[in-house]
Amino acid sequence: MPTILLLTLSNLFMTTAWYWHLKGGMHKQLWLVILISWAIAFFEYCLAVPANRFGYASGWSAGQLKIAQEAIALIIFGGFMVFVLGEPLHWRHAAAFLCIMAAVGFLFVGKA
Repeated sequence: MPTILLLTLSNLFMTTAWYWHLKGGMHKQLWLVILISWAIAFFEYCLAVPANRFGYASGWSAGQLKIAQEAIALIIFGGFMVFVLGEPLHWRHAAAFLCIMAAVGFLFVGKA
């Protein structure tokens, strides 16, 4: 569970780093947005690197870690898209989510 928690927190930081400027930051100079985003992303790395190390040490494969991260990223981004950017959810979002969840299932099938 520490791996999932750390990956979730890291994705909160990364989604914010990549997309915060789309809501209220479009007037800022691009170089400043990049610097602010890098500062935010620093914390993402401080969480993602340990998450991957802990997960790998616990028997997760690199593929399992990556697909879990992608599934978490999709969930986090969906929330960010709706609650921060104010964009509506569409059936295509649900379909994409189900495809990612199927990929997670395929990589974890047979995992003890």
